[in-house]
Amino acid sequence: MAHNPLVSIVVPAHNAEVTLARALDCLLAQEIVDWEAIIVDDASTDRTPAIIAGYVEHDARFRTLSSCAYSAAGARNSGISTARGHWLMFLDADDWVDASFLAKMLAALKTTPDAVAAYCGSRRVMPDGELTPSSITTEVAIQPFETFARRCAIRTHALLVDRETIVELGGFDVSLRTCEDWDLWQRLARLGKNWVMVDEPLAFFRVSPNSLSRNSTQMVADAEIVIARGFSPDPRVKHPASAYANGAIEANGGTASEALAWFALWNAASDCGSGSRSTNSQSLRALPAGRKWAREIAKVVFDGLMVGSLSVPAQLAARWDRFGGSVAELIIELGKLWGDPVAGRRVQYHLEQMLLEVDDLAAPRRLARTLGIRVDARNPASIELPEGIDQIYAYLMMDGQIEARVQFGVLGTVTKRHWIELTPNFVPPERLVRPSDRNSHFGKLARLAAEAQELVQSSAEPTAPLAAPRRARAADGHDKDRTSFWNRYFATEDPWNYCSSYEQEKYERQLEILPAGPIGRALELACAEGHFTRQLAPRVSHLTATDISAIAIERARARCSDQPNVEFGVLDFMADTLPGEMDLIFCSEVLYYLDDLAELQRFAKKVVGALAPGGSFISAHAFVLRDNPERTGFDWNTFGAQAISETLAGTEGLVLEQSIHTELYRIDRFRRLSPGDVAAEPKIDHVPIRARIEMGVARKIVWGGARALRRDVARSERRPRIPVLMYHSVAEDGPATLARYRCTPAAFGSQMAWLRANGFHAIRSEQLEGSIANRQPFVGRPVLITFDDGFQNFADHAWPILRANDLTAEVFLVTDLVGKSAQWDANSGPPTPLMDAGTVRRLAGEGAFFGSHMATHRAIDGLSSSELAAELLRSRMFIERWTGRPTTAFAAPFSVTDRRLGRLAKECGYRIGFGGRHGPADLDCDPIDLPRIEIRGDRSLDDFVAKVEAVLE
Repeated sequence: MAHNPLVSIVVPAHNAEVTLARALDCLLAQEIVDWEAIIVDDASTDRTPAIIAGYVEHDARFRTLSSCAYSAAGARNSGISTARGHWLMFLDADDWVDASFLAKMLAALKTTPDAVAAYCGSRRVMPDGELTPSSITTEVAIQPFETFARRCAIRTHALLVDRETIVELGGFDVSLRTCEDWDLWQRLARLGKNWVMVDEPLAFFRVSPNSLSRNSTQMVADAEIVIARGFSPDPRVKHPASAYANGAIEANGGTASEALAWFALWNAASDCGSGSRSTNSQSLRALPAGRKWAREIAKVVFDGLMVGSLSVPAQLAARWDRFGGSVAELIIELGKLWGDPVAGRRVQYHLEQMLLEVDDLAAPRRLARTLGIRVDARNPASIELPEGIDQIYAYLMMDGQIEARVQFGVLGTVTKRHWIELTPNFVPPERLVRPSDRNSHFGKLARLAAEAQELVQSSAEPTAPLAAPRRARAADGHDKDRTSFWNRYFATEDPWNYCSSYEQEKYERQLEILPAGPIGRALELACAEGHFTRQLAPRVSHLTATDISAIAIERARARCSDQPNVEFGVLDFMADTLPGEMDLIFCSEVLYYLDDLAELQRFAKKVVGALAPGGSFISAHAFVLRDNPERTGFDWNTFGAQAISETLAGTEGLVLEQSIHTELYRIDRFRRLSPGDVAAEPKIDHVPIRARIEMGVARKIVWGGARALRRDVARSERRPRIPVLMYHSVAEDGPATLARYRCTPAAFGSQMAWLRANGFHAIRSEQLEGSIANRQPFVGRPVLITFDDGFQNFADHAWPILRANDLTAEVFLVTDLVGKSAQWDANSGPPTPLMDAGTVRRLAGEGAFFGSHMATHRAIDGLSSSELAAELLRSRMFIERWTGRPTTAFAAPFSVTDRRLGRLAKECGYRIGFGGRHGPADLDCDPIDLPRIEIRGDRSLDDFVAKVEAVLE
């Protein structure tokens, strides 16, 4: 009995004498040896048959067929008809794969037994042998059909696919001259089976000037056929997944006309790159013109230019003269189609930035609107602008190395003085000093900087990356592409910390409100990762758990694999039809994300239609300030539990039976009325929240209601000045002589709660400096909260209070004493402990900001200029080491300054300073000498309110 290999590799070859051996050799190099290769000679007239014969003679795994199909699709179908392997691979005669391709792809398939295909990343190979960056589309693993309905996201040979399934689907469509692989992958994806991704570039695709893919007219014509099939039923697929039987859903990624427009854009850009323009610009009309799409459009143009010009990214800017005029005309045409030339110009700027970002600028690059150049940071020269240029993209060079990249708009000649004034904003002044200037002011400053850097590097305190923050809940705003929106949420597992005691207590209360008696068919909408699904399943006979995100559904399926009465499915409860005759429907913590109350009303009617008479609908949602700002609620830009409950209660056929109210959320059970039913008064239970509320939840709560909402004041208020609050210590007790500088935690908590309830938001000193520099009035009610000294009680008391009120602060550290105590206060009593470097790093990762309070806390008017510079440099470098962020702000100890400080601080890398001035900060302030308002610990809340409100008046 003949052995059936694990993999069959079909290699169509037509006049491939130059490249065929490279393709076949990559098969001989595979780590997996259980394969067969079927080489289909498609009417070759060169040495191709002889090359094939040599491989067949020397290795029995190679077989050959003859064909007169004169098309890759027909030749591949011939190979499929004789293939024996479980898996199929299609390798064109001018491509190749990595030696680990089969091993890694088969290993991935083994981890997902129900997968129908595995795919990997790929790289293009240009005629000169240069490789493009790796490319892989993650969306294929998430929603394969919705992806292939719109575009071909995988190279033909970057795939292993189940042979029997391909045979059942009928193989490649020979009526298509191009896009035949896309058409087959689309049919395969319509089955609704899993695709598994290998996130490595294992496939290499040779770009040829004679390739059919460069015939844009044919490509667009064939793509139009494939896309139309993707958006309608396809009779060639006998057993499609029910969700895809009628084709792609526009809400899941755009319309068919948009998909064709994106494809036509790529081809138009490719034509530009090759020096031709054959694409009909009208086919681009459906491209979106909004600002958020400009960079995506530029990316597609960039990719098309690579293929059309046979260039890797680093070569494109240097070859601008070959295609720049035609691509600029293409982008101008886009602006005309949109009726918005500004939108076209936006795309042009994005494209030119992309081109220059990957260029070494070894020679000046003049594009349509941008000039890319190298500039000697120590000795810049004036730059005359060519006609039409209004933007500079420059590398600031030092000692032959790129020191910084700068990009800015220009109106005329960029003079040497312009560069001299600009460069210190990007390069520390000490780095600009030449070795010959050692005894100059900047030469000595450079030596001090080198000494400080050596001290920092020799410190025993290790550097470590900041902890990545959890993904925050983003109930504010909506996304037109709901599927993509939710898949981005679930890119990180457990985005809401479902196992927290707060969420688990909420689950328990939802189970408490279940209707009495047995429950037959239940439907859970927005089941997420199945945490509640697992608890609900034992309480019902059959549960259908659904979510819009395929990522979430896979995690839910794995979590509930031991629950035999649960079935899972991807479902958009607004776009898709809900299963009917349900005894129970659950839908919690998701209705906030609907666009408006009209859409909520439509959803409520769908629920009524899906419930059996007498069936129950249970919903749990949080109270939101937008519904009622006078009661405790979450500060989200959406409606909340009150509006949701009122809308459901006002829906014909639904009646509220029972409700559980807490201070933060309510859980409602509605019943669909049967004919002749009479609604009774609902049972309302008020219960406390006993679970601990985690910080990620707490910071969005405004307890007791709000007198002003941040989003409202942001829309309506602009002001020329803001309060910069100065604190020192937050502690219950301490030396009596220092009471002025010490707030109790309770007093500080009251102050922060007042700020939160009155619509204030916290900003950083860099944002304050930016507003001053640009003369931009402050939006809404910003406040800059600062703490001098860096006491440990900031971490213990102040920071938790700030976070709970969704505020942050900037703390000025005495870097030589970090981890020690405030010796400068020793005459007043036991010195207060200071935060150590580990605490600083942790708080920086949680969103606190840090600046310099010098190195020793000595008053600067008693320091020599050399000592002052050394402290400024040393403290900045240590803080940057601990936080991983640039340090640009300082506060003078004891609020003592002199005329040396401002300029020397700038020369040491600072842009923002706080000295001894008192009062609000306004747009006329000098950023290096900003005022603050001292908040005394021996004053009342009324005094605090009066000080802040005085700034608002």
